[in-house]
Amino acid sequence: MKKLFGYADAYIQQSDWKTLAMLKFCLASIGVLIGVSLPKKGKKPAMITAGILFAVTYVPLMAKIFRIVFEKKCPEEQ
Repeated sequence: MKKLFGYADAYIQQSDWKTLAMLKFCLASIGVLIGVSLPKKGKKPAMITAGILFAVTYVPLMAKIFRIVFEKKCPEEQ
């Protein structure tokens, strides 16, 4: 498992924001495909779970970007 995380760390270090954006779109697309294929009775619990997971992950991500924006200038401005 440590080896797998090492590969993931190396991948991230060698990626720019465009690569990470493509990765996120890819994951979002597979999520939509899975969501569309769920039976009607399973959609509501999946939507609730996805909403909670989104909120739990979005807040720290936005907190980090705002901290970077307000603490530092853009690299191009320096």
